[in-house]
Formats: sequence, C-alpha cells, structure tokens
Amino acid sequence: MRLTVFSDYTLRTLLYLALRTDGLVTIDEIAKAYGISRNHLMKVVHNLARTGIVKTVRGKGGGMTLARSPEEINIGAVVRETEKDSHVVECFDPERAGCCQIDTACSLKGALYKAREAFFGVLDDYTLDDLLGPRQRMAEMLGIGMDEPLGTPAL
Repeated sequence: MRLTVFSDYTLRTLLYLALRTDGLVTIDEIAKAYGISRNHLMKVVHNLARTGIVKTVRGKGGGMTLARSPEEINIGAVVRETEKDSHVVECFDPERAGCCQIDTACSLKGALYKAREAFFGVLDDYTLDDLLGPRQRMAEMLGIGMDEPLGTPAL
C-alpha cells in the first residue's frame, strides 16, 4: 500500500509540531523545513484542525500547535483519516461494487482486505511520540534550534 502525498505531509507536519514545542509554528516554517508545497500544507493543516489534532491561531503572530500530547495521537487513526480512499483494488470501492467479472468467486479480495487491515493494524500500535525517536537529531535535520525545548507540547 502506498500513502498519498496528503498523508505523508500530514505525518511530517505532526512530527514537526511535536518537535517544536516552544510556541506557534507557521505553515511557511514547515514548508521550508521539508522543502514542500505551502499550498498542500494549507489543506493538511485545515484537516488537522478540523479533526482536533492541531490548534490554530489566525492573524499576525498566528500559527499552530498540537492540540493533544504526542502520546495521545494514534498514527493508525491519523492515516485512516487521511486515506479515505484506501481501496487497494477497485472492488473495495462501494461505488464500483460488481465491476469485476469474478467478484463473487474471488479469493484475492479477501487476501488484499486482510493485508490492508494488517497495514492499519501495525500503524495502530504507534503514537506520534513513538515516531520521535532521536528527537535532537530530527530537530537538527529540520533546522529547529537547539535552544528550543523538545518533547512537551505547548498546549
């Protein structure tokens, strides 16, 4: 299974926010740190705010921060939210039901369903905090200053 760019950027945004706990973070800051599209990040942040994972403050001096601690953010739940169309094959899509000539006798569908569920099941075992491993090294790689506190969200 391959994650969409939207899911990838969502996870990167969460990692960045979990590392930058000294205050509000801007979309421009994250885009620059990862070298990714600001426009895509705007959609990502909007979705994260809508789901209550991120808190945003508008206006001059605004930005975002995690709304929950990294230990409370389940990666499986985040990816399920961002991968709404996780149909590994077209017959998983309810709108395409019966599109395949062998649909009613197909064993491949069951195997692929189990594989997709196993994928999400593994992600369910991780929180955002679990993915922060070498915090200091990640922070350095993203250009986050070493004088900024790492690890405790600014809620």
